[in-house]
Amino acid sequence: MKKQTKTNNTAQTLTIIGAAAAGLAATAYFFLGPNGKKHQKHAKAWAIKMKGDVVEKLELAREISEPIYHQIIDAVAAEYEDGKKASGEEVRALAGDLKKHWKSLKTKLMKKPR
Repeated sequence: MKKQTKTNNTAQTLTIIGAAAAGLAATAYFFLGPNGKKHQKHAKAWAIKMKGDVVEKLELAREISEPIYHQIIDAVAAEYEDGKKASGEEVRALAGDLKKHWKSLKTKLMKKPR
């Protein structure tokens, strides 16, 4: 079994931050692009905040694996359901959508930094 080095942890953290930046860019295009006005009307502020909370907890995690990723999303979703920031159905739908992104995140985590 390989011992994980500090360099690997740093690379993993930088990859997560890069993925978060890419997500923010996509979000900006979603709201400011050609159909931005339409999307803005349907956007919920809590959903954007929930995604940000997930990213923050991912940055704090020492190790990222699919079960840990799902646990983080479930924990944040539970906070939003308990806090009545949105309906349980909406929170669960967003959590399910975020969980679907594990494969793309995993691919980015596996790439070695140049």
